[in-house]
Amino acid sequence: MVRTTKEGVYGAPESKSNRPRIRPAHRHYDVAMTNASRRSARISALVGAITESATLKVDAKAKALKAEGRPVIGFGAGEPDFPTPDYVVEAAAEACSDPRNHRYTPAGGLPELKQAIVEKTRRDSGYDVEPAQVLVTNGGKHAIYGVYATILDPGDEVLLPAPYWTTYPEAIRLAGGVPVEVLADETQGYKVTVEQLEAARTARTTALLFNSPSNPTGAVYTADEVRAIGAWALEHDLWVIADEIYEHLVYDGLETGSLPVLVPELADRCIVVNGVAKTYAMTGWRVGWVVGPTDVVKAATNLQSHATSNVANVTQRAALAAVSGDLSAVEQMKTAFDRRRHTIVSMLNEIDGVVCPLPQGAFYAYPAVKGLLGREYDGQRIDSSAGLAEYILERAEVAVVPGEAFGSPGYLRLSYALGDDDLVEGITRLQKLFA
Repeated sequence: MVRTTKEGVYGAPESKSNRPRIRPAHRHYDVAMTNASRRSARISALVGAITESATLKVDAKAKALKAEGRPVIGFGAGEPDFPTPDYVVEAAAEACSDPRNHRYTPAGGLPELKQAIVEKTRRDSGYDVEPAQVLVTNGGKHAIYGVYATILDPGDEVLLPAPYWTTYPEAIRLAGGVPVEVLADETQGYKVTVEQLEAARTARTTALLFNSPSNPTGAVYTADEVRAIGAWALEHDLWVIADEIYEHLVYDGLETGSLPVLVPELADRCIVVNGVAKTYAMTGWRVGWVVGPTDVVKAATNLQSHATSNVANVTQRAALAAVSGDLSAVEQMKTAFDRRRHTIVSMLNEIDGVVCPLPQGAFYAYPAVKGLLGREYDGQRIDSSAGLAEYILERAEVAVVPGEAFGSPGYLRLSYALGDDDLVEGITRLQKLFA
């Protein structure tokens, strides 16, 4: 019998042909930790090392200050300010009274929702998949963690282009992996190159996280850039986790596309993450999904069967209505976001010391504020973007997220998914603060 280990088949080096598709089960704690220290620790080392979500923390603080009566304007949360479409809400209301939705359903998702996701994926990106390649999850974060837990072993490295969404590195660490940051600044449009990725690749590199359109920068890789990165990943037999949650928010007619469509040879090593949150203004409904090779999806479904069982049936019914409908709602939102991105970028660039590229996707502006650092404000010297964000909240009552949360100090993230009047008022306060 041939036995397989992390290094591959006994007596043979690991290769594309003998590498395990699904990583074996493993423990996450430090085996060197003594029994006594384990007993004395109230929180596990794994969970104790996790940082709080910076975006949710800023949003919570802004809401708390508002509740105290302060006129805080929040640019922190990445959620559309539009209502969920009526037909989606009606589907959920109807589902509440349907006895079918009061029972357990398949852990991997309602069959009709999985089929609808198959059809939506074909319609929106041209990617042909089967229901067996779909797993419905409790939002995009759950999808990302489930993917990493399924394919990573302790010590496996994941290339993580930075600036990155704050949850990515924590999900990698929770799964036992090691995030390897690859920084792209504003001079290169916040997009990493193949040369940068190759320089960061080691013998432990297992996967690449690829997010386009990007949170937090709004950067969008062109079709040619996607092809080049996909071809490089294919050459080195890497997994690619493609987060396409902002797929419909691309501006100026930029030509881009889904990675497994542009590089079909990579489909067997590509896992796509998506959801209804951004497209249909359903951030709080918590429905996401994974599309990938059947063996990976089957294993991730098995994990989910023990972690959460099925996603709430009522929200699955709402998601079914959303993905089965047309894209008129997102087109209306996109028109507003397009208008707002020009406004916010123009106003931010009027502040001396701020450089803000025009984002080509999503609904975030990511200005470099290094020119504002190293100065004294009201007798207080501020040397970090984290300190600058705190100062802005206290003095201008404007909530922004510092670049430290995204792996790139010296920047701020501002979501322009808020009303036009609040947007103008908030940036006007910043202009006055730094005049």
